[in-house]
Amino acid sequence: MPENSSDTRTMRGGVSRRTVLTGTLAGLMAPTAALALGADSAVAAGPGPITTLGTTRHITIYAEKLSGGQYGYGLAPGKATIPGPLLEMWEGDTLQIELVNNTDKRLSIHPHGVDYSTDSDGSPFNASFNEPGETRTYTWRSHVQTQLDDGHWVPGSAGYWQYHDHAMDGEHGTAGLRAGLYGGLIVRRKGDVLPDRTYTVVFNDMTINNRSAPDTPMFEANLGETVEFLAIGHGDQFHTFHLHAHRWANNRTGYLTGPDDPSQVIDTRDLNPGDSFGFQVKAGQRVGAGAWMYHCHVQFHSDGGMAGIFLVRNADGSMPEGAQDAIDRFHDHGSHAAASDTKADTKAGTDAEASGHSGH
Repeated sequence: MPENSSDTRTMRGGVSRRTVLTGTLAGLMAPTAALALGADSAVAAGPGPITTLGTTRHITIYAEKLSGGQYGYGLAPGKATIPGPLLEMWEGDTLQIELVNNTDKRLSIHPHGVDYSTDSDGSPFNASFNEPGETRTYTWRSHVQTQLDDGHWVPGSAGYWQYHDHAMDGEHGTAGLRAGLYGGLIVRRKGDVLPDRTYTVVFNDMTINNRSAPDTPMFEANLGETVEFLAIGHGDQFHTFHLHAHRWANNRTGYLTGPDDPSQVIDTRDLNPGDSFGFQVKAGQRVGAGAWMYHCHVQFHSDGGMAGIFLVRNADGSMPEGAQDAIDRFHDHGSHAAASDTKADTKAGTDAEASGHSGH
């Protein structure tokens, strides 16, 4: 699978920079190109003010076949990844996506959380899809929260969302989802805190980003950096997402709005098919640098390979004491688990054979 490329650029409103990343390869912090839509072409990052909203952006996404029967989305030919590129918008912006289908399968791109017409639905139900080799434009719009004449408020589009195929080998894109045609979509609201790093983590059936431990992605940050996780659920299994030693508020942003904010503070949340949420943490806050685990807390899921590493390096980027040992143990555990399974299968076969002999 090809690696993602870095997309760190100078941001509007100051000299701050950030990198948006998604772990696509085991043991690798793989930067991915991310499209953050603001008033100009730069990737948006804080703490600069947002002076203009309602911008329309046009991008091209390529759907391609990857090794092992998998598929992915990418921002350039030959750059498809699992998950696909992280897309970002400000409330009020419009995103026009020209989807190029470079596969021999019918497929599409369908968003959650934003506004679109039926011809941009991305579903066969509305005849909205790409045939093999076809290019098609999908338009996604967003809106700010508004107050109606009766005094009620209509929510805006801000949130941690997702996009995915809805047309491969069926009416609901089940095959495309299983094969890796999915990615993260973030709609930000003016005033939102912007992170140093963003990671997309997808629980897809019994995999994380279509991989199982010990080959699951390792997400990295330096001590004190603001790290954002976008968690997405796909497939047929019910999951819970747990991050060791870090916690967040169970609301739209993951932050408390003040000392009287009643939001529940959590470190585990359900992550079921079709669900998505996000939050930000200060890497290693109050616990220090180290190798911290993230995993599904359904026990047979974590035992079956739904676990990975959040590596918090020292502030200078060096490896914390004991972290490499923990990483090595994690990888050894994967091979030991496989060996244990083989031994268990062998023992079960031997026991069954012995039981059969005793019956003669």
